[in-house]
Amino acid sequence: MPPQTPAAPPPAYPPSARLRANAPEPEEGSYSPGKNKMGPTGRPWPNLPEPGPATGGPARTVAMVNQKGGVGKTTTTINLGAALAEHGRKVLMVDFDPQGSLSVGLGLQPNEIELTVYNLLMERDITLEDVVVPSGIDGVDLLPANIDLSAAEVQLVQEVAREQTLARALAPAVANYDVILIDCQPSLGLLTVNALTASDSVVVPLECEYFALRGVALLKDTIDKVQERLNPRLKIDGILGTMYDSRTMHSREVMETLVNGWGDRVFHSVIRRTVKFADSTVVGEPITEYASSSTGADSYRMLAKEVLARWDRGE
Repeated sequence: MPPQTPAAPPPAYPPSARLRANAPEPEEGSYSPGKNKMGPTGRPWPNLPEPGPATGGPARTVAMVNQKGGVGKTTTTINLGAALAEHGRKVLMVDFDPQGSLSVGLGLQPNEIELTVYNLLMERDITLEDVVVPSGIDGVDLLPANIDLSAAEVQLVQEVAREQTLARALAPAVANYDVILIDCQPSLGLLTVNALTASDSVVVPLECEYFALRGVALLKDTIDKVQERLNPRLKIDGILGTMYDSRTMHSREVMETLVNGWGDRVFHSVIRRTVKFADSTVVGEPITEYASSSTGADSYRMLAKEVLARWDRGE
């Protein structure tokens, strides 16, 4: 028998083709909440009403806070904002991290931006309208940032009422938007205190990993101090489990510990690991547009419904 010819290798394709493809990929688990069906947090899925139309009026300002980096604050800001916009909410995203990750995640180059949130904070002749730019998402605007913002933390120390600087800067936006989302830096410094002082509530993205879990108590202490001394209306909307993988005992144990400690403050919605989040960041789009039918997109749409339901109940 003549020797067989080796099979030809599969044809290569450029990375851009992979990034733009919306083909299904193997994703762990499914995201199909239903009545009495057990969710990933070990609790039955709630029956969430369909969100009603936006009522207008003052914006709900929400800070995405966690002093640990890499837990999904920026990803949550982008995708929750896009999901809220799908429900007719007009959203302003505020990049309040000197790394400018939110701006990069929406396709901007921070070093090429002429005016940023730093100018709005530190220069009296700069207005909100001068700095806000389109995000590329329908119904969503962006207040960008870059490394200049790191200087603000030093300069604000000398200011009177320094903790209220961001609140004063965002005041004109409250009447023009339904939701303002602030993407905070991974620290509990003066910039983060400014964000908490300017906010009505807090969402805490938390990687389902032990070291991330340890820092929640310190964060809660900071939130309590801001609530007591600077912003009595501040409350915690919820704790959001991110980068969850139910195939690992570690993720399941962290989630169980989180629910045992925080109870109903833990969102039923959980963000699972998927490569599509990284892909959507590269192309500068939310996952709800880049991979609209993916598990990640469904997760953030469910989170938007859950957040709106909590706000409607006055939580």
